Amino acid sequence: MDGLTRGLRRLPGSIGFAAVGLGASLVLPQLSVAVTPSLVLAVLLPGLVFEAAYRLHGEDLRRSYGSIAFLAVPGVVVSAAVVAAVLWAAAGLRPELAFVVGAMVSATDPAAVVATFTRLRAPRRLVAIVDAESLLNDGTGLVMFAIAVKAVGSGVGPVEAVVTFVGVTAASALGGIVVGAVAAVLVVRLRDHRAQVAVSLVAAYGASFGAIALGLSGIIATVVAGAVLGNYGRRIGLGRSTEAAFDAVWERIAFVLTGLIFFVVGLAIGPAGILAALGPITWGVIGVLAARAVVVYVLMGGALTILGGRRAAPNLAPGWLHVIFWAGLRGAVATAAALSLPLGFPERDLLVRITFGIVLVTLTVHGSTAGWLLRRSGVAAV
Repeated sequence: MDGLTRGLRRLPGSIGFAAVGLGASLVLPQLSVAVTPSLVLAVLLPGLVFEAAYRLHGEDLRRSYGSIAFLAVPGVVVSAAVVAAVLWAAAGLRPELAFVVGAMVSATDPAAVVATFTRLRAPRRLVAIVDAESLLNDGTGLVMFAIAVKAVGSGVGPVEAVVTFVGVTAASALGGIVVGAVAAVLVVRLRDHRAQVAVSLVAAYGASFGAIALGLSGIIATVVAGAVLGNYGRRIGLGRSTEAAFDAVWERIAFVLTGLIFFVVGLAIGPAGILAALGPITWGVIGVLAARAVVVYVLMGGALTILGGRRAAPNLAPGWLHVIFWAGLRGAVATAAALSLPLGFPERDLLVRITFGIVLVTLTVHGSTAGWLLRRSGVAAV
């Protein structure tokens, strides 16, 4: 009994919300919650990514920016392509729909394992690599997802896709820099914590709304705005008490939004929906693991071997690659992306089920075993 209790404690809280939603769909089958795609993109996602972006320290990024950038850009593209290939070849999905799923699950969401890493006193640089990868590939993955969705409806050529990807990413980041810098100056000048928190809320959602209105990525703008507010703000005088106020508010916001996303999807799909898509979900999980292995061991490991010792990509300690591989679980961002699919999108229900199933498996298995792997790899300090 004690072992079962300890095992349940290791599971991410997101699993609990999903379980409640799945259970509610059985007990109250008539209960339904309408969540529009625009609500997901405009309200749920910005709050999720801003909190983590604000906490990211620039010094941690500078120490391993080569590794992080590699995971967040080419790693996302490779992941989407590998998952799409597996779902097309093994599950019979149309190639363009398979790539939409690949794009949705290309971004990692290691919040659960990062908490475990911190508790076990894993090296700060390792935690920063895993956390920063997640933040940056949230943006790049969602831009690629938007392009993939557009391609299903109207068709997008390879050149147009690349130009759109680069242009949207750069323009969205620039907008985030401006919003974050202005917010940092205002926060430092204000003295009331409630007013400071209000500025951070306006920055998070203002960056997102502004970018969406311009046809850009609200998520990239929000991530960059949060990172600039935190790092530039600390440089020009952001106080510890203000940081504590931000942490208290934004941690609660992220918790509520994550719980809401998982509950709503669990309620909408139900256990029957998961079972109906069990075959494609299994192949999707295999695709995610295969893609992660290629990105971490083949591409990243090979690049580090070639560039080892250079400032952009300093050597990683033995065992770190195994931990980075296992930390590539999927979570709230992938689930929210699935919810944001247009209501009339081809085979929408199946794509949402596959994505949610992949997220549940990786959260349950990876989230509950991260501590064990950390100790076996010799990375944990205790």
